[in-house]
Amino acid sequence: MIYFDNAATTITKPDCVINADKYALSHLCANAGRGSHSSSIKAATLLFEARKAVKKLTYCDDVAFTFNCTDALNTVLFGTAKKGGHVITTIYEHNSTLRPLEELGRRMGVTYTAVRPNSHGIIDPADIERAIKPNTYLIAVNHASNVTGAVAPVTQIGGIARRHSILFLIDGAQSVGYLDVNMREIGCNFLCFAPHKGLHGPQGIGCLCVRGNPQLAPLRYGGTGTQSHSLYQPTDFPEGFESGTLPVHSIFALIAAINHNLNLSLATRRNLAHCGDLLKNELGKLPNVKIYGKYNTLPNIISFNVNGMNAAPVGDILNDQYDIAVRCGLQCAPLCHKFLGTLDRGVVRVSLSYDNNVGEVEFFLKAMHEICK
Repeated sequence: MIYFDNAATTITKPDCVINADKYALSHLCANAGRGSHSSSIKAATLLFEARKAVKKLTYCDDVAFTFNCTDALNTVLFGTAKKGGHVITTIYEHNSTLRPLEELGRRMGVTYTAVRPNSHGIIDPADIERAIKPNTYLIAVNHASNVTGAVAPVTQIGGIARRHSILFLIDGAQSVGYLDVNMREIGCNFLCFAPHKGLHGPQGIGCLCVRGNPQLAPLRYGGTGTQSHSLYQPTDFPEGFESGTLPVHSIFALIAAINHNLNLSLATRRNLAHCGDLLKNELGKLPNVKIYGKYNTLPNIISFNVNGMNAAPVGDILNDQYDIAVRCGLQCAPLCHKFLGTLDRGVVRVSLSYDNNVGEVEFFLKAMHEICK
């Protein structure tokens, strides 16, 4: 199988990640921070090393480990919410941001403005600033669209957020591992991501990274290993945001994934960019193919449609006749598809990873040439 659904999750993991996961399952899976015996202390030490690895990758001040990126985003969106407040976001957002905002509207009267991109498909920072209201308390932006790959100008937006004393949240689901995400340079308060995508890491864990000391309320309540005499949830970060038993094996594998990513060769990174450029350029030459997103996009996310066909049948043909896995449909980003005019049929999304190669791209292009005929 040729796997081109890496924006959902990378299917191939480096040997170091697999070996770390296996080792931790056999030797390190005590409950971190829940005991004074040697195994629990060893697991707690592992968590400390994992936090250091995430800090090295993102330049955050601290990180809480969550179930996944969605859990991390929900924690920030609900944990910063202000009754009757206003949030600025974009039409590129995933439902892991949009649905919590809709729920906050029902619960607390929170409203939001979804900024549209300009004619080049790029979010204009000036439009973000123009959307600010007296009650705006948060800007929540998808660093890279999971539909078009459009990269947001997060550093400029970070400057706007600082000038207006507004909290800034970045959804890094598609960017971390493929782009440098330096929270210090960007100026964001929160960064959420999951290692199972661009980092080729394990599933079942997410990262909620913070800089500074933003006010944040926990989303989940339970045992933290701290202040156990109290019936009230601690709010100290990160322990107050890590209720329950953490997946120590996934956290150990996260360290391996980060180190592997930081040590990727320039040739490997260039190969991904070359494969993406080749796919997009040659796909755009095929008759009856429309590509969505042309400017300032990640090279590894390409969405398109074949004129006269819904996205799903194209994906079925690629899977059944060519053994190629792609993602068809709405990719959980309804406002983006409304903007693109594809709510009724979705798009075919091809998403590459560091493990894909030119031969796979060429085979895909051959398949698409035959489908378009």
